[in-house]
Amino acid sequence: MKRLLWVDISKGLAILFVAYFHFFTTYFQHGVLPPPDWSNFAASTLTILRLVWLKISGLGFHAVGVFIILSGWTLMQSTARRAETGTIHWGAWYWARLVRLYPMYWVAHLVYLVSPFVARLEPVDDRIILSLLGLRFIDIQMNFMYLNAAWWYFSMLIQFYLIFPLLFWTARRAGPWLFLLIGCAAGFFARYVLLVLWPQNGLWVLGGFAICRLPEFALGISLAMWYTQSPARLESFLLRGAGFTVGLILYPTALQLYHGLFPYVFVDFATGACCMLEIVGIAGFMSLFNGPASLFGLVGLYSYGLYLIHQPYVIWLGLRIREIPIWAFLLICIPVLVFLAAWGMLLEKGTNALVNKLLSTRKSAHA
Repeated sequence: MKRLLWVDISKGLAILFVAYFHFFTTYFQHGVLPPPDWSNFAASTLTILRLVWLKISGLGFHAVGVFIILSGWTLMQSTARRAETGTIHWGAWYWARLVRLYPMYWVAHLVYLVSPFVARLEPVDDRIILSLLGLRFIDIQMNFMYLNAAWWYFSMLIQFYLIFPLLFWTARRAGPWLFLLIGCAAGFFARYVLLVLWPQNGLWVLGGFAICRLPEFALGISLAMWYTQSPARLESFLLRGAGFTVGLILYPTALQLYHGLFPYVFVDFATGACCMLEIVGIAGFMSLFNGPASLFGLVGLYSYGLYLIHQPYVIWLGLRIREIPIWAFLLICIPVLVFLAAWGMLLEKGTNALVNKLLSTRKSAHA
């Protein structure tokens, strides 16, 4: 299956936004902007830029929703393509996903344990067993954010993979619109129960119970189906400015859903969809330029490695540079993110190569 460069660029932008967000929140956790200065044009411009920077930086966690949407898209697209060539053997499908996910996840644990310059905020104890298994939703308050808080996403992802055959079957029979409606209804109902009817730890809604994030995942699956039906039409909307404009207009309304318990039922889907439209719109513009497109596409291709390793590094550094001015922080961000992207890419490529070699050796031995 031919990879869509703009999807990889979108993944690259999203994971860099997430990594930047974790770096920013650590550095600026107790920070305060200088008092607004409207005395002249230059001072007013600087004041506006600071406010815009602070607002946009604080939205970085919305890019997680973008990843959920794009994960649904790519998983549906690859599985549908396989279905077109013959019967899907779900046992082999599960095995391929486990081999893709777990080895690099385990390598990330090893890197965390042995690397210098990482923030170790919790002791290594018997909770690491559940972490290695990906079952971080067991005793969720103690385990979900253990060692590396970003790894909560992994435990949600394996739940989606577990139920994906059912989602795939439903989507193929219901069609994209009805499937999206079903996915949103199930997800919003689960969130309503856990937030309003039977209030539970918020980590369940964050992703500990994957159905709570099903609306975003279902949107990605439906988008993949719409793309198959009319690729030119969907690309025109997403990549040529219309989708970006729609997302920009709707974003303020989506942010209002944070105000109130009932509106919060819908906020992750709304903000994730708006953020996706912005990021994909930027990716569409970036795809017009070969150099940046190739660079960010490469980051997106290996975004999994960067996601798994980045947070302990940026927390460690962020805690040590809190006293520097904002302009210095922004200058430091660029080489830090470049280094982490390269380090994550090196680890992921090396891990995948080793796993493929071991599997090839095993097949040869059984032949």
